[in-house]
Amino acid sequence: MSIEPTPLASSEDPPYTIDAVAKDKEREKLGPAEAIVSDVIGRLIEFWGFKRNMGRIWAVLYLSPDPLSAEELRKFLHLSTGAVSMTLIELLRWGVVRKVWVQGERKDFFAAEVQLWRMISRVFNEREKAEISFAIDAFEEAIHHLDTQARSGDPVVAKRAELQRERVKQLLEFAKLGKKVLDMLLSTAKVDAEPLARFLLRVSRSG
Repeated sequence: MSIEPTPLASSEDPPYTIDAVAKDKEREKLGPAEAIVSDVIGRLIEFWGFKRNMGRIWAVLYLSPDPLSAEELRKFLHLSTGAVSMTLIELLRWGVVRKVWVQGERKDFFAAEVQLWRMISRVFNEREKAEISFAIDAFEEAIHHLDTQARSGDPVVAKRAELQRERVKQLLEFAKLGKKVLDMLLSTAKVDAEPLARFLLRVSRSG
């Protein structure tokens, strides 16, 4: 049986009290499990084309039962103040981290997006979908040029253009298929695919 993370406060939720955050203020470093997970998420995020510290900071916030300040993140991950600040700005822009109001505190606190499916769909919508659309436009432009070359009076040029046109058409069809799959994924995420994701995880584990 998997344990679902407790959703963190939204703008409609009551503010956190200072006691809820202060109870762990003496902690100077991450626990072993937190360190392992933050490092792994950092490596995965870096492989996906993002900065490693984005994954590390998000993972620490994701595993924290309470929102954390930039200073706490700096202390836990041994990063500079500037590095934490810039990374939080990027995470906020992607919508995977948000500011949380803590009652009695003037400094900012941060919490992670805990709905993984929703978080991934945001990235797909802003980055992967744009790249696939760009590829489709580029392949169609290339085919247009190859159509012209295929009508060339030079048989060598025409033959090469015909071969290239057929192969680029295959790339185009593959890109269009990828866009359809991504569109289906994103439309599913809009109606909250978390229950489906949990079901698929249970099926994969039982297999």
